[in-house]
Amino acid sequence: MAAPTQTIEVPSDAELMQAQADLWRHSLYYLTSMGLRCAVELGIPTTIHRLGGAASVSDLMAALSLPENKLPFFRRLMRVLVTGGVFAADGSGDAERFGLTPLSRILVDGVVADEHHSQRCFVLGPTCRHSVEAAFNLAEWFKKELASPVPSPFEDLHGARLFEESTPLLDPEMDAVVNEARAAHDNLGIGTLLRECRDLFKGVNSLTDCCGRHGETARAIVKAFPHINCTVFDLPWLVNQAPRDGVVNYVAGDAFHSNVPPAQAVMLKLVLHHLSDDDCVKILGQCRKAVPSQKEGGKVIVIDILVDPSLGPVMFEAQLMMDMLMMVNTRGRQRDENEWHHLFTKAGFSDYKIAKKIGARAVFEVFP
Repeated sequence: MAAPTQTIEVPSDAELMQAQADLWRHSLYYLTSMGLRCAVELGIPTTIHRLGGAASVSDLMAALSLPENKLPFFRRLMRVLVTGGVFAADGSGDAERFGLTPLSRILVDGVVADEHHSQRCFVLGPTCRHSVEAAFNLAEWFKKELASPVPSPFEDLHGARLFEESTPLLDPEMDAVVNEARAAHDNLGIGTLLRECRDLFKGVNSLTDCCGRHGETARAIVKAFPHINCTVFDLPWLVNQAPRDGVVNYVAGDAFHSNVPPAQAVMLKLVLHHLSDDDCVKILGQCRKAVPSQKEGGKVIVIDILVDPSLGPVMFEAQLMMDMLMMVNTRGRQRDENEWHHLFTKAGFSDYKIAKKIGARAVFEVFP
């Protein structure tokens, strides 16, 4: 018996042309990512900054020591990056000059400033060969029967987990880049956080930055609130790399198995989105044990991405792309408020409130 003929609704002419254009965009978005990576590898943002904040194509080609016959191709690269908001452009033809936007300013390297954390490595990390290969293998990963806890596509393909001691064995250069990318990402906006959330630290005399790595956030907190006694708690190999400047205390341990150093408040800043729900509950439970009761001022401060479509389509898309990044490279995820509520409840907390929303992130006060 012949299979029944299947039919499909045919788009109108206008819908068909729009669908084709959308298909081009979605299929070719990776070229925007690679164009951005190219700009970072060439040092275009830093070069524009060093040339006074605006430069012509000829100025850039000379400063970057690029062959003259690449000029028309360079113009095409810059046109795409200007359209994507990476750079600004003024004038046309030979008089056209390129400037920095807020996006490209955070890609400038070599600037010494308290609140400037260059995001250069954040571009290089997610677009590195190992990460792209893991994403390229996504369909095969979905089809595989994998025992729980399910490894990420990155872990399944490469046999190593990001941000752990196994990563340097895979590729030490990549490990250095992704760790610098994570540090740059986590440290961007510390000043904004401290200005917008001053009440968060009101009455707090001691704080443990759980999984605080090298202590950049803790040192910024002490600088803004000198009365707070800050302790950074993280794995020995991270704590051993931290600068001993006397500003904060360091304690080595494993948040899954060791006691978190007790304090009036414990902070988890951009930690949980790298972890599975089960691992989040374990760490949150350890943090809950380290703080006094809510009546005594005890709380856990969670700073992380809060998926929320009300922020608008651009910010929401950025959050979903970050969720895909977590899915491909880690066992973690980005969570909406219901999912955060579920984690806090399962970890034994009695209540929480959102103290502040800052861009794509939220600051939670979670009470024992």
